[in-house]
Amino acid sequence: MQSQSKALPLISWLALCLTASASASASTQQIHCGAIFDAERAVLLGPHILSVTDGKFDRVEEVRHPTSAVPVGDIDLRQSTCLPGLIDMHVHLGMQSSPAAYSEGFRLNPEDYAYRSVGYARRTLEAGFTTVRDLGGVQTLALRNAIDQGLIQGPRIIAAGKSIATTGGHADPRNGISRELAESLGYPGPEEGVIAGPIEARRAVRQRYKEGSDVIKITATGGVLSFAKSADNPQFMEDEIRAIVDTAHDYGFRVAAHAHGLEGMRRAVNAGVDSIEHGTYMDAATFELMKTRGTWYVPTVLAGVFVSEKSREIGYYPEIVRPKAARIGALIQGTLGRAYAAGVRIAFGTDAGVFPHGENAREFELMVEAGVPSAAALQSATWNASLLLDRNDDLGSLSVGKRADLVAVAGNPVDEIALMKAPVLVMKDGVIALQH
Repeated sequence: MQSQSKALPLISWLALCLTASASASASTQQIHCGAIFDAERAVLLGPHILSVTDGKFDRVEEVRHPTSAVPVGDIDLRQSTCLPGLIDMHVHLGMQSSPAAYSEGFRLNPEDYAYRSVGYARRTLEAGFTTVRDLGGVQTLALRNAIDQGLIQGPRIIAAGKSIATTGGHADPRNGISRELAESLGYPGPEEGVIAGPIEARRAVRQRYKEGSDVIKITATGGVLSFAKSADNPQFMEDEIRAIVDTAHDYGFRVAAHAHGLEGMRRAVNAGVDSIEHGTYMDAATFELMKTRGTWYVPTVLAGVFVSEKSREIGYYPEIVRPKAARIGALIQGTLGRAYAAGVRIAFGTDAGVFPHGENAREFELMVEAGVPSAAALQSATWNASLLLDRNDDLGSLSVGKRADLVAVAGNPVDEIALMKAPVLVMKDGVIALQH
């Protein structure tokens, strides 16, 4: 009994030392913001101090009586507006548009694309986008892992891996090559993301699970940049989409549907997809169906504007692509304006990779031009995007307990949305990625 009583003070002393050591290792950073964007309510608030400890916000406090001095070591953003780290719900970090893109697949190896993606990821993060949803690209799974392991710098990636397509449809990897080459490569099946029928649809989802995807992406209609004639015809039967959605939801996946044409969108929404990407030919009936089903809209206006501009440049796209790019690209901005006016839920997405990475924030200007109020555009890239990701518990707002993801711009972006293109500070998980 006596030896036990002597041991107790020693145990208490060791516990005290461990607690003190843990406290000492927890670094706290104070950020003084001239204003903050309340993303959940889409309003701008006055001066605040944000406290960051171990990569999370542990204090968000209004400054009622501003002082002239900021303590040494604190971050002074009193002339800036602080917003939650931005979220782009539609990117392709494994590629970037160029006139050579259609032939590079025959010359480049996976490693070449992987090394390129490192730079694309860094540019995206420095543009203020601390989280992205990558909707197509097998190598992006490895990029996501390298970023998570701290090997390279980039945004947090929610990755789809290979998009799921139908035979000959948008995202069939054998499109546009000779019959001889296609035969030598073999018929692509569910393992390569190409399906025919509900059974293969389920297999394709399970293969994405096996490979470590975070989200499922389908190409419900034709696409602008694929080597095929139609950009908007439906390319899945509804029972195929339903098989994908039901299987995906069993595995905890959300499903994003690339779609331009009306019938393909109608089938996808009825089958239960979580978001429609692009949505070019949406009409009033589609808006009402999406509102009834709770389907999100991710517009990607910037990609539409870019491909429309490049369609006029001879040689930039193959001739089979140019008419689609000219016709489809110019329509998306108007669709967004009508969708917002109709009350469709909108989450920010750009389709970066179709245009150069790092220019994502130009989408905000195009949204405002389309009739979306600037505060609503900012909310779409923060709070709304976190809801679609089902990550509003740790992303999407400057709130205690959430990840310390932050972007600051000089001035008031609600009054001058173009400021979003020039961040003065970007922070992800409490680590500064950019500071001017």
